[in-house]
Order: sequence, then C-alpha cells, then structure tokens
Amino acid sequence: MEDKILFPNENIITTDFFNVSQDWEVPIPGFFIIAPLRKLKSIDEFTDEEANEYITLIRKVRKGMRDVLKIEEVYFFQNEDSEHGFHLWIFPRYKWMDKFGRKIQSVRPIINYATENMLSDDIFKEVREYVKRMKEFTSDF
Repeated sequence: MEDKILFPNENIITTDFFNVSQDWEVPIPGFFIIAPLRKLKSIDEFTDEEANEYITLIRKVRKGMRDVLKIEEVYFFQNEDSEHGFHLWIFPRYKWMDKFGRKIQSVRPIINYATENMLSDDIFKEVREYVKRMKEFTSDF
C-alpha cells in the first residue's frame, strides 16, 4: 500500500502541549490521533503539566466521540516506536468491522480494507463532518 496523506488539514484541536487530528492516511471517520507538540518517545517523559492535560484531553475527546459522534467503542493504541514519536491512536469500532474480529489482530485488516475500499466522496465528507463536530465539542477546552 502506498502511503498517502488524505486528510492533512483535519485538525480538531491544538492545545499548549498536544494536537488532536483525524488520522492522515486512513479513511475511517472518527479515527483520531493525539500527539504531543514536542518530540517524545514515551508517556513517562511527560511533565506533570503535560500528563494532566493529556488525560483531560483524552477524556474530552472520548466523551465527544460517544456523545456527539455516537461511537460507543474504541481501541486506544499508544505508539512509542514510530518515526513520528509518541502518539495515541483512538480507533473507533463500527459494526461493519465485526467481520474482521474484535481483537488487536483485526486492526491492520480493517485499516487495509478502509484504504482499499473507502476512498469515496461520501466517506471524505463524513470524516470532515466528524472533525467539524469534534472541533465544536472541544472548543471550550
């Protein structure tokens, strides 16, 4: 699969320490990434102030996903070995994903399926709508 940046400008919020945005490459609405603004490898490198903001931000984003986007279940993946440095994936679970299973091993096939079969104007519109709604929800952060 060729890496393509599909959503370079779909940012939800940037705080003093973090950025939350739609995953750049995967056309799954509500697949969000929280990344620190400074280059870090691990959560244990956070300052106390960063750590406090991080958990508050995760809770705010997750609440918006449930209350505003109606996403009932997500997977959280903390990544420390990426060339992009530390980041947290908030990966939504939709009914259409059930055919791939409900274990961690299901995520790569779901991502592959999405990048091969969900490159449509309707999905892109839904991604942008979800980002817009989450921006509104997090505007008081």
